Amino acid sequence: MSPTLSRRDFFNTVGAGAACSFLQSSTPAAPSATSTKMNVLFIAVDDLNNALGCFGHLLVKSPNVDRLAARGMRFDHAYCQFPLCSPSRSSLFTGLRPDAIRIYDLKTHFRDIVPDVLTLPQLFQRGGYFVARVGKLYHYGVPGDIGTSGLDDPKSWDQVVNPRGRDKDEEDKVTNLHINARGLGASLAWFESEGTDDEYTDGKVAAETIRLLEEHKDKPFFIGCGFYRPHVPWIVPKKYFDMYPLERIALPDNPPNDRDDAPEPALSVKPANYGFSDLDCRKALRAYFASTTYMDTQLGRVLDALDRLGLADKTIVVFWGDNGYHLGEHGLWQKQSLFEESARVPLIVVAPGAKARGQATARTVETLDLYPTLADLCGLEAPKNLAGASLRPLLNDSNTSWTRPAYTQTRRSQKDAAFMGYSVRTERWRYTEWDAGKRGVELYDHQNDPREFTNLASDPKYAETVAEMKRLVQAVARPPAVLPAPKPQKKGKKK
Repeated sequence: MSPTLSRRDFFNTVGAGAACSFLQSSTPAAPSATSTKMNVLFIAVDDLNNALGCFGHLLVKSPNVDRLAARGMRFDHAYCQFPLCSPSRSSLFTGLRPDAIRIYDLKTHFRDIVPDVLTLPQLFQRGGYFVARVGKLYHYGVPGDIGTSGLDDPKSWDQVVNPRGRDKDEEDKVTNLHINARGLGASLAWFESEGTDDEYTDGKVAAETIRLLEEHKDKPFFIGCGFYRPHVPWIVPKKYFDMYPLERIALPDNPPNDRDDAPEPALSVKPANYGFSDLDCRKALRAYFASTTYMDTQLGRVLDALDRLGLADKTIVVFWGDNGYHLGEHGLWQKQSLFEESARVPLIVVAPGAKARGQATARTVETLDLYPTLADLCGLEAPKNLAGASLRPLLNDSNTSWTRPAYTQTRRSQKDAAFMGYSVRTERWRYTEWDAGKRGVELYDHQNDPREFTNLASDPKYAETVAEMKRLVQAVARPPAVLPAPKPQKKGKKK
């Protein structure tokens, strides 16, 4: 799909994609015609938002993410397609929107819906690559499934490694603000542990990724490195907590009437901040930052190995967070909202030979774009029905013309009814509809209101903008009548 489309072409293309067959061609992709194939190191981080130094956060210490950004392209407006682990990851690795694969929960496997889909790792297998993962690439229930393969896709890998660290043995020691109210994987919970970095699951993820790099450095590889933190519970060595004195931790400064103009489905946390005290929320925020810096340190070990092995100049590195994460904005925590902090994700792509390395782009891009991008950069023939577009033009020119918006959706249920919220993001606007607008509409002007405090959807001055954005949503939104009812989630397994 071309990165620049006329409006008519855009609607025709996306509309057709939403209605097309859910199955991708199983024809083997042609190997690269180049004599030297580029490797791929795909780094996925669980529940990581954009609170990172290179994205402008003034407190969080993330020197290794920052170092990666200095080597590649930082995408300042990258968005997941569904702010929940399994739908987001399944969409990325199939290259299809959540509605095309009908993955909206943490229990349904995409192969139950699209059994013959050709995943991104499979494309590389057929291109002659060694393909492996360490840790979480597809969905795991965290922390419950750590040490297992979770809801993995065995067809996607030649080799898998499922590390398990001492954090699994210290879950009974956490401070849990949601004690007895929510499963541990959905609670604000932390523990300042006394162990060393390499004892924890993410330390083992780094060590095993390095081992695979060492063993396969002389042949083309696609290696997935899946870090678990900063997903809850935030169990990391105490020294990382010590980097963030509590007196320096402040909650977002939300206006008193911030939530008044938001539709009811937009507010996934009720009451605001779960009713917790500011002190408890600041402690949770501190734990999230500590976990982020711990993860960043393990990332640094992997990047050091890439350099030591002489692989940096022939390896494409993708650094990606599976969804955003609220830390008190609008009184919300965690994910599954359609506000910016939940839909936006950190994305960095390091492509050796790209012309715009060390730069950032403000163009709106989607997680879906990674499948066609990696296929393009590695000379592999991708399936024809992918929903995304190759980011190669942006990797060579951060300001190139790019007219594609970004879409995020999530599901709500009330009593026996399930309905969807769809949000579309352009460089200036965010527009959201709940249940095709019947349960609320939102419009935010990011040029003047980047924190999305003022909903302009009912202001007559913006009627033309609302109409234009509505047309964009309608190009991808699935009819609400066909939504399946949500499956119940087991306590403790929630991602």
